[in-house]
Amino acid sequence: MSLPDPLLDTARAWAAADPHPGDRAEIEALVAAGDTAELERRFAGPLTFGTAGLRGPLRAGPAGMNAAVVTRAAAGLGAWLTGVGHGGGGVVVGFDARHRSDEFARVTAAVLAGAGFAVQVLPRPLPTPVLSSAVRSRGCVAGVMVTASHNPPQDNGYKVYLADGAQLVPPADREIEAAIAAVGPACEVPLSDEWVTLGDEVEAGYVDAVVRALQPDRVPAADRAAVTVAYTAMHGVGAATTRAVFAAAGFAPPVSVPEQDAPDPAFPTVAFPNPEEPGAVDLLLALAERSGADVAIAEDPDADRCSVVCDGRQLTGDEVGALLADWLLRRGVRGTYASSLVSGSLMHALAQAHGVRSAETPTGFKWIIRAGTDDEPLVFGYEEALGYAVAPDVARDKDGISAALAVGLLTAELKATGRTLTDRLDELAREHGLFATGQLSARVEDLSLISDAMARLREDPPQRLLGRPVTAADLLHEDPPVDAVRLLGDGVRVVVRPSGTEPKLKAYLETVVPVHDDAGVIAARGRGEDELDQLRGEMAHALGL
Repeated sequence: MSLPDPLLDTARAWAAADPHPGDRAEIEALVAAGDTAELERRFAGPLTFGTAGLRGPLRAGPAGMNAAVVTRAAAGLGAWLTGVGHGGGGVVVGFDARHRSDEFARVTAAVLAGAGFAVQVLPRPLPTPVLSSAVRSRGCVAGVMVTASHNPPQDNGYKVYLADGAQLVPPADREIEAAIAAVGPACEVPLSDEWVTLGDEVEAGYVDAVVRALQPDRVPAADRAAVTVAYTAMHGVGAATTRAVFAAAGFAPPVSVPEQDAPDPAFPTVAFPNPEEPGAVDLLLALAERSGADVAIAEDPDADRCSVVCDGRQLTGDEVGALLADWLLRRGVRGTYASSLVSGSLMHALAQAHGVRSAETPTGFKWIIRAGTDDEPLVFGYEEALGYAVAPDVARDKDGISAALAVGLLTAELKATGRTLTDRLDELAREHGLFATGQLSARVEDLSLISDAMARLREDPPQRLLGRPVTAADLLHEDPPVDAVRLLGDGVRVVVRPSGTEPKLKAYLETVVPVHDDAGVIAARGRGEDELDQLRGEMAHALGL
């Protein structure tokens, strides 16, 4: 007679409480096969309720995205909302086109309706910014978006927004995670079908709000109509909403990459559906060249990020962030301009030159979107990872669609005077110096290598970088604390931190190269790249990589 196996017993108990027949059968098959290695992966622990909620691989068990996990997450969210005085309030639920997204949205709706909330579900797969906007426009106490953004096709996720339309910040995330842990068996969670499906008015309201916020009429109609935009939705859900925004703003329809225009949860033409990844925008680059496009734009699958290509070159997030900030500042938009601490410094130099407030925040849009003050509300925010908020009163999160329209309007303005986005970057370099940014990124199998490297950096930081003295600041002592170290000197800046989503250690590099005359921009770009390469070598040595 074999002794009881606690892991198998745990798996059997989970399967018995799993309300989804397919997921239940998946665990039962692993138990029957005695596949303890796979069961250990499935039961290593629950998905962490992190930056904006849950994200993980589609698989049965507590360490995956499945109906039981979503049921318990929705029940925990409902319990927390009730506990903070929002019981019975409105909750809007959105979903993208990933595998099982529509199912998880329906599960969420049934659980929250069963808990007494007035649940409204978006009518079809729609971009994340539409959901963020709907939370406030419909006066809801919370919103849920079922998406894994630009993760691989085997993943899904669960973003939570509060009544202000912004992502969670501590301690709400930890409190909701505790509420989820207190939920009983998933099969015993009360359900209700008393929820409603919304119509097209939600998307239409978002489109109208974006266009009103960005005031396309400030650019002559002929100049808008003269711009050719190449576009890809990267197999995501952004295409229809983006086309509607461009049409309402008086642009010709963007020329789309046909293979990537319709939602497809398999993302068949890209190795990784993230515009930052090598090769992800190859089809867009080819389309831009064929069509003679003035600018090319790629959105990620849930359309909360966008990447920009001009003159055959994919611009960095820092370059686009600076261009958009410069555009708004020249339009006279005053308030707070914010970016994450790992983003470049040019935006802050531009804000200072215009006499407006700028702020540096911890990484993540949950912090950027809250960087304004009562007197100087946030009017623009960005992070180097292709996230921009050009209309934060519309969507209090990064929004690739409104950013795409802003890029289109800026392109139209520049084209009318014979210039491009890269020409404007050269002009900014002549005015403020060339701000060159880059990364050093190391992926590890053993997570202790990351903590060891951070400990070494804190104990013995470099005294000089690029031959210049630098001072180190441990950002664990900031409020809020951030697991990062910043090295700062004259024209050189490095921020080192562990990735929040991957087993990586990242160093964000910046060097500022003076530009003395019009002929000096090309030389400055070359020097900037050389100095970034040197910084990569120096930081690799300092971190023991």
